[in-house]
Amino acid sequence: MALAEDANTHTPLRPGQDRVTRDRYVVFFGERSDHPAFTVVQRLRLREDDVEETVAELRTLLRDRGRLPCTWEIGTHATPAGLTDQLLGLGLEPFDEPFAVGMVLDEEPPAGPPEIVVRRVSTAEEMAAAHRIARISFGHDDPDAVSLEEAARDLERERDKDSWASFLAFVEGEPVAQAQATFTAHGAVMNGGSTLPEARGRGAYRALVRARWDEARQRGTPSLITQAGGMSRPILERLGFREVCQIQILLDRG
Repeated sequence: MALAEDANTHTPLRPGQDRVTRDRYVVFFGERSDHPAFTVVQRLRLREDDVEETVAELRTLLRDRGRLPCTWEIGTHATPAGLTDQLLGLGLEPFDEPFAVGMVLDEEPPAGPPEIVVRRVSTAEEMAAAHRIARISFGHDDPDAVSLEEAARDLERERDKDSWASFLAFVEGEPVAQAQATFTAHGAVMNGGSTLPEARGRGAYRALVRARWDEARQRGTPSLITQAGGMSRPILERLGFREVCQIQILLDRG
C-alpha cells in the first residue's frame, strides 16, 4: 500500500510543512529542521544511470533550504534494484533505526486496559502535556520548552483543518502517553506515539491504538496505517496489524 510505504507523500500537509514532488522522488519538509527525521526523501523511482545525479540534485536542493542532514526512505517499490547499496556508496549511512515496516490494520483491535483513559486533546494544557511526553521520549534536552501559547496555536490548527488529531492517555488522571493520527480517505495514519519511561508496559500504547481506530471508524474509514520500528512492531502484530511493505532508512549528512 502506497500510504504505508510513503506516508509523507500522500497525507495532508500541516501548517509549516512543505513537499516537493517530482517523477523520480518526493521530499517532505516537516515543521522543524533540527533533526534529520523531519526532512525525508522518499517514493524513489530512479534509473540505474541517474542515481548519482539525483543525489547531487537533492543535496543542492536541501542545502539551499538548510535541511541537511536528512533521511532517505527506500521502500519495497523503490527503483532501481540495489538502490540502498548505491546510496551507501555515495556517502549515505544507515540511520539510527535503519529499518521499518509498513503495517495495516483493517479489523477492530482490542480495547486498552480499563484503568487507562484516552481522549482527544481538547485544551492548550493537554497539548502542552502531549508535547512534553514526546520530547521526553525522543530525548530532547528541554522537554518543558513548549509554551502554552505554542500549544494553543497547535490545537487551533488541528481544529481548523480536522485532518489530524492528538490523543492523550491518562493513568489516575495523569498524562502518561501521547499519539497522533492523520486522516485520509483510506484510513488513519498513526504518527508519533510515545509513552513516558515510567509508564511503559501498562497498555497505554494499546489504548492509543484503539482510540485512533475508533476515530477512524467514526469518520467512515475503519483502517489504521503506520510505519513500525523494532519496538512497536511486535506490539502491533499482536494487535492484528499485518506487514505490507519494508522500508530501509538512510542518513545523508550531505
